Amino acid sequence: MSAPTLLIIAHGSRDPRHAATVGALRARVRSLRPGLRVEAAFLEFNAPRVPQVLARLGAEDATEVIALPLLLTRAFHAKTDIPAVLREVTARHPRISVRQADVLGPSPLLMDALERRLHEAGLRPADRSSTGVVLASAGSTDPEAIAVIAEIAREWRHTGWCAVRPAFASASLPRTEDVVRALRADGVPRVAVAPYVIAPGRLPDRIAHGAEAAGADLLAPVLGPAPELARLLLTRYDEARRTGPVLLSA
Repeated sequence: MSAPTLLIIAHGSRDPRHAATVGALRARVRSLRPGLRVEAAFLEFNAPRVPQVLARLGAEDATEVIALPLLLTRAFHAKTDIPAVLREVTARHPRISVRQADVLGPSPLLMDALERRLHEAGLRPADRSSTGVVLASAGSTDPEAIAVIAEIAREWRHTGWCAVRPAFASASLPRTEDVVRALRADGVPRVAVAPYVIAPGRLPDRIAHGAEAAGADLLAPVLGPAPELARLLLTRYDEARRTGPVLLSA
């Protein structure tokens, strides 16, 4: 029996860098597991959309799909938008069974990817104890998602950084620039901003502008198609394949 298709579901953006990053991540996942069918779809703004891809898979006699939200926290899109789309589509294509995998975070692999990006931006291992890190996420109105970001910052602080504090580009406070300035006021010698976001776009640009405005010493790139992220996608796929319930099979 063939393995279920992995369907990566991204939110989508008017910024063309977003779709390009999703495509690069999909290619990296494919390279890590040759033979696995890996597709990508978007909720909005970009093509193909989720219903289009699932309809095509149904026409090609694919019967099992694992839908993996390209999201770092369990917020509105993971809890509401994606399940609703999947239920609607599988109702129209009863031969396809879909399991929704868990979101990507939190995970040690994401922390490894964050550190990779910081080092690529010029941070040296010897700088760790004198550096305060701003963990800058997109932001959410979901209290669970905000609490997860705060907990990640607390856990990361215990790995040798001078300080790690969360910031948000939208919906929640504080903003990146506010945290950079607060760390400066506390006497932290070096401040680095680590975007906890996957792809470029409006909110990551807001994080970058905040870092620049407040005079951060270093700004890491977004996670992008980091090898750790590709490995994490396959980890979530395998977990869903072993234990995930069928979301809907008419």
